[in-house]
Amino acid sequence: MASQHRKPRSAGTRVAGIRTPALATAALTSVALLSQTANAAPSDDGKPSLEEVEKKVDDLYRQAESATEKYNAAKEKTTKQRKRADGLLGDVAQRTLKLNEAREELGSYAAAQYRTGASAPDTAAFLLADTPQDYFDQNHLMSRLTDRQKGAVDDYVTEQSATMKQRQEATESLATLTDTQNDLKTAKATVQKKLGAARELLSQLTAQEKARLAAIEKQRQEEAARKAAELARQQAAEQAAAQQESGGTSSGPGSSSTAPSAAASASASGDPSYATKAEKALAFARAQIGKPYVWGATGPDSYDCSGLTQATWKAAGVTLPRTTYDQVNAGTPVSLADARPGDLIFFYDDVSHVGVYIGNGMMIHAPKPGAYVREESVFYDGESGIHSVVRPA
Repeated sequence: MASQHRKPRSAGTRVAGIRTPALATAALTSVALLSQTANAAPSDDGKPSLEEVEKKVDDLYRQAESATEKYNAAKEKTTKQRKRADGLLGDVAQRTLKLNEAREELGSYAAAQYRTGASAPDTAAFLLADTPQDYFDQNHLMSRLTDRQKGAVDDYVTEQSATMKQRQEATESLATLTDTQNDLKTAKATVQKKLGAARELLSQLTAQEKARLAAIEKQRQEEAARKAAELARQQAAEQAAAQQESGGTSSGPGSSSTAPSAAASASASGDPSYATKAEKALAFARAQIGKPYVWGATGPDSYDCSGLTQATWKAAGVTLPRTTYDQVNAGTPVSLADARPGDLIFFYDDVSHVGVYIGNGMMIHAPKPGAYVREESVFYDGESGIHSVVRPA
């Protein structure tokens, strides 16, 4: 969900070859009009209209989802930074032990000098110098050491230099960790604020108003289903043509109401290796239907949108990044008309939502707070909501 409400794109601006014809029905025209601004003028009695409430709730959910992806990114970065900081601190501890050992060996020379009254080399003065190099520059200590003493000094200098460097790296790493933890807290607070505001708006609706909202949503879903059917017919025609060109047979477009298998789609596109992985991914995705959307969740009992797609392709042996922002770059862009089962469908200008395509214009996705993983048209939020399609393997 975008921090600022997106505006419908004009035709020809869609990335990855997605076409954006004008909305053809009164239903989607009505939806578009509702999307002009989050601060529409209130009704005469000062109370926001039902349409305005719906618009604001949708905006808040989208903003919460956008903040969720920022939370996911901050959480991943924090985890990595914590591991790095812990590793550096462990290295510093090991280096400190070695430095102490080298210092003890040099200390033994200083003690021996004290007992014998020897005047050279002054190892005690070396140990008390601000830095070993300062002492070398002033007293040319190395020229007066035995080979054994030189080895001890070399060890000390090496360990001291390495220890100081790693201490600095650890200090910087801890500072970065603090920054990422602050980013994580900020993103979390933003998500909670947006969701709280949405719940507050919905709680103020009467039963009659909620029923009207449900009717608007049903109308929206019907239009999305119509668009999905159009895409399915287009894809079926293209697959039939591809099969005929390759010498195969086809029962013709629209001959089946079920989604094409990944194997059938890949056969038409000439990529059987992708088909095998996609079949495994889709089997996993279907098994998650009915599980709740929970922001920041990666399974197995609940998911957010990118958590679901990451887990879906992990089941097929493909590692995807955690966030939508990175997943959109983790594969090959294709047009919506060329989408195949298993492809990832991304939404909105800020790429804050994603679902996995299953064919016939449908996808499986974790929609929003309060909803469950489900099958739904890729046009669930209008054609202008689709950002791009990516084939991840």
